[in-house]
Parts: sequence; C-alpha cells; structure tokens
Amino acid sequence: MNSNPPLPDNELARLSSLQEYRLMDSGEDKEFDDMASIASAVCGIPISLITFIDEKRQYFKSHIGTDFTENLRELSFCTHAIASGEEIMIVPDARVDERFNNNPMVTGPTALVFYAGVPLINQSGFAMGTICVLDQRTHILSAPQVSALKSLARQVVDKIELRRNNLELMKSNQELLNSNVLIQKFASMAAHDIKNPLTGMLLTSQLLKSTIGSLGDERANKLLEVNISSTKSLLSLVDEMLEYSRSPELLIARKQKIMVSGLFERLRNLVPMPQGFSLQFLSSSAEIYHSTIALEQILLNLLTNAVRYNDKETGLIKVSIREDEHKVFLEVEDNGNGIQPEFQAKIFEANFVGVAADRFNNSGTGIGLSTVKDLITRLEGTIFLKSTPGEGSVFTVQLPKYSTQLD
Repeated sequence: MNSNPPLPDNELARLSSLQEYRLMDSGEDKEFDDMASIASAVCGIPISLITFIDEKRQYFKSHIGTDFTENLRELSFCTHAIASGEEIMIVPDARVDERFNNNPMVTGPTALVFYAGVPLINQSGFAMGTICVLDQRTHILSAPQVSALKSLARQVVDKIELRRNNLELMKSNQELLNSNVLIQKFASMAAHDIKNPLTGMLLTSQLLKSTIGSLGDERANKLLEVNISSTKSLLSLVDEMLEYSRSPELLIARKQKIMVSGLFERLRNLVPMPQGFSLQFLSSSAEIYHSTIALEQILLNLLTNAVRYNDKETGLIKVSIREDEHKVFLEVEDNGNGIQPEFQAKIFEANFVGVAADRFNNSGTGIGLSTVKDLITRLEGTIFLKSTPGEGSVFTVQLPKYSTQLD
C-alpha cells in the first residue's frame, strides 16, 4: 500500500472550503443517518457511511453497520474516491487491487473486500467526502443501484449546503435583527440559498421512492416518506418567510396559532449542535398564539448564544415554553461559561462585548442581545437573566398572552 494517499489537484482550496461547513466532529444527525440507511437498503450492503475528509482524518458523519466513527486518511478508500475525479469509484475485490491489497482495512480484522463510493461535490466543485457502501464480500451493483447512490450523494450535498447557509444566516441575524430590512434580506437569501436545495432534495427523494418502490423495500420507503415530509415542512417555512418579506410589519403585528412541536423542530434544524452537546425541548402547551417569526428570532438568538458561549465538552441546553393565564414564558438554560456579576446588567446594552471569543474563536458583535431585548420590548415583554460563572445561564422571556382567536 502506498503510504502517501492520492490528493485532489485542488487540495488546499478543498480543505479551506471544507472548514467553512464545520462538518468535522459535528455530531450525529438523523437526516444523514436516514440517507446512509437508504444507501445500505438500496444496495443490499450492510455497511454504509457518509464521510468527510480533512488533512489527516476521515470523519464518519453517519455510520450504518459499524461502530467506528473515523479512520486515518491514508487508510481510507474514500481518499482515493475524492481524488479520482470519477462520479463513482467501485472496488469489486480489494484483495486483488494493488491500491488496497496491503491496506490494514483489508488485511486486518475489518477484512474489507467491496467498496463503492460517490464523492460529495459542493457548489464550488470541491469533494468534501463521500457516501459509500462497504462489505466483507464481493458485490455487483446494478445500474439502478448506482443511479440511486449518486442521487443520494446529491441529496447529502444539498443538506450540507443548507447547513452552511443556516450558519451564515445565524451570523447575519445578529447584525440585521433591528433593521427594517431583516426579513427582506433573510427571505431573499432563503429564496436562493435554501428553497432551491430543498426543492432538489424533495425531487430527489421522490425519484428515489419511485425507484425503491419497485424493489419492495418497506423500510427504505418509510425512511423516504419521513424525508419527504420533513423537506415539505421546511419548504413551507421558507414560503412563510417570503410572505413576511412583503410586509415586514407582520414581524410584530401578525399573531397566529403556533404548534410548539413544529417550532421546536424548526429550531433544531437551524441550530447545529457540536459533538457532545444535547438539546432538550420542553413545553406544557401543545400550541400557543403569538408572532411566529418574532418568537423564532428570540429563541434562535438565545439558543445560538447558548451554543457559542459554552466551554464544556458535554454541553446541555434546555429550551422550554409554558403559559399562565396572562403570559407566555420562554426559557433557554445552558451549562456554559456563565456571566460575571459585573457584566450581567450590561449584556443587553448595544455594542457591549463581555467575552473576547466564543468556542469557535469568533468574536461577538455586541448587538445580538440588545436587539433581542428591543424586539421583546416592542412585543411588550421583558427578559431576565440568572447566571453563575462557570456553571451556566438561564434567560427567561415573558410575553403577553394573546387571544386564541385567529386573525
């Protein structure tokens, strides 16, 4: 085996592009797991992976049929796949392939024999990693199976592009929240950066369902139904944002019935959790009546800060919603850095920055919490903080409870 694995011609630019997505060590994700499961079901192969490859490691974002979560890059079959320039790389029998016949993954306990991997090419043309299937015996993939694997690769790419766009949107929200062009700009970005990939994901899922339907695989069909339903839900949210863009005053003025479970699911999709973090949602109400966009902006900002300013390896964040006769209470609790007593009265002031950098080494702008407080004030509400340095913080928002009669 060659100790120097092949590198793509654009390796340095590829690594720089990969870093923008924050995918390495980004933790488990059910939607990625679902797509890996579909790959395994469609190909009839027990092991399937969605991987991303940096300078030294191959990180398994999803790993079906194996407990391994990473591999050395020089031992990775996927390293060859992303450098090949091919749409799919298939190794029918690694034991007789000179690239791999001395590879410890082949000669060692894992005893890999078959491999098929499709590079995940982002919008800039860089191979971030692969979706692949592996086994300890030989296989021959049919043309429909190869086509399905390529379709799944495109869907994975749509997912990671959506993730990057969400990261960019969260960053820009801190700067735009108190601007009267917030919703117009967000909706414009959503139209170009979110709706198109979501539409592609929906069409790909429907195509895969049509293909898999003829194979009679009920489990794969159920997974695709879940994916199609989730994609339609996100498309509905984008359409809602576009509607608000035409009338920005609706951010405050328009009240509507909000299904709490749907609100929590949207927040979960918009805020990626680092590895080792858990996010809990609690509510004593199935539905509330308020401004959807306003509540999402408040919780999105508080939830994002709870992730950014958490120095623990095992992060715990709880988001809860409850009501009494007159008020709605939103609460975001974390076990993060905490806030020094001398800063607690200042954090809601414009341009105040109490921490030099967050866990991602990004500096704060000093406008996030101040604009959240301004928004809460416009909603005739209040926000309170309880914090213990080194142990965590609890932000509690109280908002007036509105009539349940829909506008």
